Order: sequence, then C-alpha cells, then structure tokens
Amino acid sequence: MRSAVVLAGGEARRANGQEKYFFTYQGRTFIERLLESLSGVVDEILVVARNQDQCGRFRTMNNITCISDIRQGLGPIGGLHAAALAAKGDLLFVSACDMPFVDPRVVVYLFGAIGEYDAAIPRWNEEMIEPLQAVYRRSSLLSYLENHSSLSLRSMVKTLHTRYIPVEDLRGFDPSLRTFTNINKLEELECINRLSGREHENPLP
Repeated sequence: MRSAVVLAGGEARRANGQEKYFFTYQGRTFIERLLESLSGVVDEILVVARNQDQCGRFRTMNNITCISDIRQGLGPIGGLHAAALAAKGDLLFVSACDMPFVDPRVVVYLFGAIGEYDAAIPRWNEEMIEPLQAVYRRSSLLSYLENHSSLSLRSMVKTLHTRYIPVEDLRGFDPSLRTFTNINKLEELECINRLSGREHENPLP
C-alpha cells in the first residue's frame, strides 16, 4: 500500500501569515491541485495540520484524512512523526503544501526507485536535495523518529539508507522540472499567475 503525506502545518511567516495551501493558481487552490495529482497514484492521502483547528479547514475535502501534530512545534519533523504513526502504507510519498505542480509521474517513479532503500530523494547536487518531494519507508521513519535530537530533515536523511535520484533522471516526465516549484511568498504567487496570464494571451502555435 502506498500513502501520500501533505505537510500543511507551517506558520506561513514568509507569506504574511496567509495559508499557502489556499493560494490560487488558474482558479484552483494549491491543495486542490496537489490532491488531484496524488489521488490517482496512491491508496491514501494524509494531510498533516499543526492542530485540530487547522484540520477543520480541510473538512470539505473528499478522500483525505487530516491528522494533527502529536509533538507540537517541531516543524516538518513533527509532521512526519504524526504521519508515520497514522499511515497505513509501507511507503510514504511526502510533499510540502506549497508545491502546486507535483507531477504524478515523478511520484510513481520515486515509489519504484526506492527498492530496498529507506528513502528515494531527488538531488540537484551534493548540497541540494528535495526531502519534501520524496518517498520514505514508514518503518525507517518510525525508527528514527522514536529517538532523535535534531529537527533537521537533512540530518534525518543522512542517517537513512538513502537512494539519491538525480533530478536529470526526471526530465523525461517533467522536462522543466516544474514539479519542484514551491511558492513561499505572495510575490512569487503573483509572478507565476502573471506568467500564466501571458501564456493564455500568447498561446503556442
């Protein structure tokens, strides 16, 4: 069984306090776009919120389970902990909520690439990885999260038996690697919407 985890519990400080999953692109919210991309390639979708009040914002969305952090205030590590405890799947695809262009073909590839590893994580170079668009083995996450001192995803990844996937290997599915686009600021949102408008005004022949 394959699970998807969407981490939605951030404080959105770089977005002036606005919840990034409700940012809108081409008339649809980021969370709607992300859930649609994931729904056809996983068996369950977990949205991890920071608390039950935030979970209430997803009440009208179908075919998801919203859970909240058990260990509060730990950032993505706290969300992963809650997700690993709640997930039914042996493998978890993990995404941030501010990534509106996640390509389901990339998700499928990462599930297939993990093999006997603890994680399959795209990598741009030795220093730049994508731990929030990656697949993890649930048992390995639980083992690490039972007893850890660091809140860094990078520190966690270094302890795992990780298969790094060169992002160039993913261009066959997503030539521009748009799948890794994340929007943290309102200015970035305005930029992609402006670009979208230009594409509609000047469609390719």
